Amino acid sequence: MTATAGAAGARPGGFRAMRDRVSTLAAAHRSITIIVGWIIVATALPILMLLPPFSTFQPQKLWIDGFTNAGVFILLALGLNMVVGFAGLLDLGYAAFYAIGAYTYAFAASPTVPWISLHVPFWPMLLVGAAVAAMFGILLGAPTLRLRGDYLAIVTLGFGEIVPAVFLNADKVTNGTNGIGGVYKPELLGYQFTLGNPVPYYIAMVAIIAVVMIFVYRLQDSRLGRAWMAVREDELAAASNGVNTVTTKLLAFALGASTAGLAGVFTASKLTLVSPDQFSFSVSFTILAMVVLGGMGNVWGVAMGAFILYTIQSVVLKQLNPFFHTLNVPFLKDIDFVQYQFLLYGVALVGMMLLRPEGLFPSSRRKRELHTELDDDVGDELGPDPSSSPMEGV
Repeated sequence: MTATAGAAGARPGGFRAMRDRVSTLAAAHRSITIIVGWIIVATALPILMLLPPFSTFQPQKLWIDGFTNAGVFILLALGLNMVVGFAGLLDLGYAAFYAIGAYTYAFAASPTVPWISLHVPFWPMLLVGAAVAAMFGILLGAPTLRLRGDYLAIVTLGFGEIVPAVFLNADKVTNGTNGIGGVYKPELLGYQFTLGNPVPYYIAMVAIIAVVMIFVYRLQDSRLGRAWMAVREDELAAASNGVNTVTTKLLAFALGASTAGLAGVFTASKLTLVSPDQFSFSVSFTILAMVVLGGMGNVWGVAMGAFILYTIQSVVLKQLNPFFHTLNVPFLKDIDFVQYQFLLYGVALVGMMLLRPEGLFPSSRRKRELHTELDDDVGDELGPDPSSSPMEGV
């Protein structure tokens, strides 16, 4: 009995030790871990969609196209997470940088633009679009250096409304409401991507996300990342300890905007059309909700939150009606879920903020910040929570 009990008791410890070794190895080789992880995810998702109940919603090709579109929002959420999750700067106009990246590629790769005639390849334009968006991120950040909280949110909201309005009203440059069509699709080694085959776009998006995620993780662990977190916790204390808050904030806006520029270039190449109505305030709000629901500050959590939220909102809800009609469910088959998608979306947001405010996959630091008042034993790397004094009961 003793040997059996000892063996049984050793199993959890052995599993925990193996898990710790895997975690240590993954942390030591994070870039390789990200690449391998995305290869596994990208391979498993299309196969999983061949199985019920997913196969009853829509064909595999449409699922792959939906995953590619979800990847665009993963890029946007990763970029906004640098601004909001790392640096603590509330940005309500993030879709403006998304628009700038898309129009940058449209100007450089569309024969329908009347005042310019270029055909710049897609791959170098990824970097150009990111650089142009980063420049506008600096232009936005410069006037807001002395603003915080609600005031910063209002300024960024105004910027997010100004940019689409400029593209809408500059008819001679942007074709106004008609937008810019005929945008060239990507090419790779002589093979041109086509709208009828979503697989190349899917593979390209997975590769872009993996590179961006490696970049974000390295930023998070760098001196700049630690400066961002210091500004987020207490800007005055960070400045007192030698952190250059001006440069830190500008880099947060610039690097966050550059990721939106990447997403904009990819979207323009995939849709072959860019118009102002694609970059409304609802896009900025949706990206912010993805960051908050996924878990601010957690790179993988934000990516998962963006993927889950986009898939539910843009794929699953639209297919629930035919799904319940097929099953002939008496009550549910008569409900138009598309009409009520924002109602369900709002209920989910309220529920999340009440039940799990740190998000689905929170970072450990963010979780401690939100639960310190609820758990007297919670502390941080520097020691126990100072608010829980051992002399309180004396």
